[in-house]
Amino acid sequence: MALKTGIVKGDIFLRHIPGDGCPDIPQRLNSLYRMLKDPDMKNLFVDVVPQKAPKEDMLLFHTPGYFEKIAETKGKDPIAFTADTHASEHSFEAALYATGGLLTAITQVVAKTLDNAFAMVRPPGHHAEKSRAMGYCLFNHVAVGAFFARKHLNLSRILIIDWDIHHGNGTQHAFEKDPTVLFFSVHQAGLFPGTGSFTDTGSGPGEGYTINLPLPKGYGDAEYTAIFERLLGPVAQQFAPELILVSAGFDTHTDDPMGGMRMTADGFAGLTASVKKIADKVCQGKLVMSLEGGYNCEALSTSIKAVLKEMAGITCCDVTAMAAKADKKKMAHVIRRCTDVHRHYWNFI
Repeated sequence: MALKTGIVKGDIFLRHIPGDGCPDIPQRLNSLYRMLKDPDMKNLFVDVVPQKAPKEDMLLFHTPGYFEKIAETKGKDPIAFTADTHASEHSFEAALYATGGLLTAITQVVAKTLDNAFAMVRPPGHHAEKSRAMGYCLFNHVAVGAFFARKHLNLSRILIIDWDIHHGNGTQHAFEKDPTVLFFSVHQAGLFPGTGSFTDTGSGPGEGYTINLPLPKGYGDAEYTAIFERLLGPVAQQFAPELILVSAGFDTHTDDPMGGMRMTADGFAGLTASVKKIADKVCQGKLVMSLEGGYNCEALSTSIKAVLKEMAGITCCDVTAMAAKADKKKMAHVIRRCTDVHRHYWNFI
């Protein structure tokens, strides 16, 4: 049977117009939608038509007051929630469809009508807190998605991986006391929003179920893939999630203006192959990704093309060979820090 990878896309996501100078521009998605028409991509994927997320699903995470605050922006002149986070007349609808598109994809992947899926949506979501917009994000799609999967699809363990260059503060805070959701974040140290230290491990019953890897500048394809193979793989197998969600940011690309990492499209293929291998072992391949950052349109397009080809089984990256090229000094730093903090929780020593 042919593999089926679903893609959430739609014109509604182009209608969110952020404030002047915000890099989350509609052209990001235009470049992706064009890429899907390339000769090597045409007719290989299944369109997932986004549905608007109902209010009751949004309230699985967000507060009623906050939901209404965003709803009030509908049809209005642009409003700034923070210096870098704005809503304009169509932003509320775009954000609702972004969350709803992810929920539709999750439902289809869990039902196995799709093997896996990628939500090409905006505005992004992982910085959005329960009652606060920040970091270009209005609603936290992946957090709502995890709550939705537990409540409506009866899943009891979910793994959330965040490989954006920025720490997904909103997602961490949603689940930091919750042992049924394992949050694994790899991000650049010292950047916005300033959260996500090695010692942020969750609290109460959720202690140990938050794993943060703040990396110094300069990590590339081999190091990232080796981190996933060496640290994420063993933990994920021990946790045995029933679904894997990925906050997929592409601002770690070497050509992205946001930070100082050295990832390329090949590296994102490596990360996808590594995560897919985990998903195949523990949850019948149930994997759904949602777009977060990535602000160089060319780099974003080539990287997501590489990710989609791995998801669909068109290519098969040799992750062992890629990880073997990792800088030993860089790896020693992150492995030592992570295992020092988490040795009591997980068997990856």
